[in-house]
Formats: sequence, C-alpha cells, structure tokens
Amino acid sequence: MTAASDHIIGRFAPSPSGALHFGSLLAALASFLDIRSRGGQWLLRMEDLDPAREPAGAADQILLTLEDLALTWDGPVLYQSQRLHAYETALTELTGHDLTYPCDCSRQRVRALGGVYDNFCRSRDTSPTGSSAIRLKLPDQECAFDDRIQGRYSQNLRHGCGDFVLRRRDGLMAYQLAVVVDDEWQGVTDVLRGHDLLDSTPRQIALQQALGYQQPAYAHIPVATNHRGQKLSKQHFARPLQRDSASTYLFEALMFLRQQPPAELRRAPPAEQVAWAIPNWDIQRVPKLATIPVNSSFS
Repeated sequence: MTAASDHIIGRFAPSPSGALHFGSLLAALASFLDIRSRGGQWLLRMEDLDPAREPAGAADQILLTLEDLALTWDGPVLYQSQRLHAYETALTELTGHDLTYPCDCSRQRVRALGGVYDNFCRSRDTSPTGSSAIRLKLPDQECAFDDRIQGRYSQNLRHGCGDFVLRRRDGLMAYQLAVVVDDEWQGVTDVLRGHDLLDSTPRQIALQQALGYQQPAYAHIPVATNHRGQKLSKQHFARPLQRDSASTYLFEALMFLRQQPPAELRRAPPAEQVAWAIPNWDIQRVPKLATIPVNSSFS
C-alpha cells in the first residue's frame, strides 16, 4: 500500500486505553487540518498492541467521538493488533543485518541509569537466557531533522536514549517499531503530533534508515498541561471529552493552536467549524513551545 510521491497522507494514531481527552483532540485536529488544507488523505490507526491496557469498547468510543467532532477519516481504520506479522518481518530483517541483540536488563536498571540505556547487553560475552527484549543497535552519531513547527532538532541516539527496545520481554511489539512499519506501509508523508514525541522522532528516523524506508515530514505541536504542569493524559486523569460539547472543544482547540477563529464560530456546529478551519489553517501560527497550560475544565 504505497502512495505517489506527490500525494500527501497523514494519520492520527490513538491508543484505545480510554476515551479521547482535550490533549488527544489537539493532536487529531492539528493533523486533520494540516492534511485537509493541502488536499491530502487523513488516515486513522488504532495502536492496540497492549490488550491489558485497553478497556472493552474504548476503540469504538474514540471513533464515535471523532465523528461527533466532524473529523472524518479516509479508508478503513488500521488496527495494529492485526499487523503483528508485518512487525515480525521487519524485526527479522533487522536481525538478519546484525542490527539487533537480546537484552534482559530490567526497567528498574534503566531507570537507575537516568533512562538512557548503557548498551550493557550489546557487548556481553554470552547471550541472556530466558525471556529477553530485543534492542536495536544504534550508531554513535547525530540524528537531525527540521521540524515544521519547532525548527531544527538534533539528538545523539547513543547518548540520548541508548539502544532502544523493538520487542518487549513479554513478547509485545514496541511502539517505535510498529509506528515506523505502519507509516511506511500506509505511505504516510506527514506526521503531526504532540511535543512529547519529539525526542522519539530521531529513533524512528534511525529505524527508517535501517529498513530502507522513506522519511516523513514531522511537526510537533505544544502539549496541553494541567495546573500541576503535567501533560493531559489518562495517567494524569485528564477529563474525557463529552460528546455533547463537541463545538466548545473544537473552538477551544482552535484557540490553543492560535488559529484565530471568529468569535461567532464558538457556538457553530462542529462541521461548520471544521469547514472554516480547513482553508484558514496556518501551521506558522502554532506556538513554538513544548507545553501550554489549559483551563481546568479541560484537564
């Protein structure tokens, strides 16, 4: 499934671990408007790789909420749980090029290192026995890219994160591998998401290079935070979007993204707000910030 090089394809990829909240809406809306304003396709992907963290019905609830917000997607929804063979194939390819190794280091050990893995298992004389994660061997060099919102970003992966996990010890595929494989398969040309994933981008670029994939263009919007400065998330008990308040959420999201919607649009139906926002989208208005606090009613 590939796209012509001159065609624009974006995507929104929520994890169905709960209902959408205002932070999720910001990423969805910004991606949607950026793609639609350029006549592209906007795809929807469910990152449902961790069943233990996914309440029954959460994925369907996300779809209904997006429909209420008039954020319509193209084609069928892609469920990562149905793509496991593709991730295994990519992992096998990397292993065949001697770019992976097993690791049985605990998360506690990595946390004690400050979150940057020291590549301990890469140079071990004997391979670990028992359950092991699979890590990618990273080159000791800078990885840089031009973010369409935040500007130039550079990271030395060996020193910034260390060799990272492709498959977890419990056998589940890691986010970094799955997202790269799916972006390539769906022909994604543009990725717009939250600033909290900015430092993941060099890892994904390293994987794209290792697998011979095309590199999408990237853009990262500020993350919405609560009164404690915490990212709006299910972990921090962000309030789920209420389906009967779609117009309010959309207007406030447009304000957060500094798109300058007219005041009379506040009470307009979602479809009308979206119809205004598409031709008026200006990515240059999005603040070049990591975080922005939001009203407590959204957090």
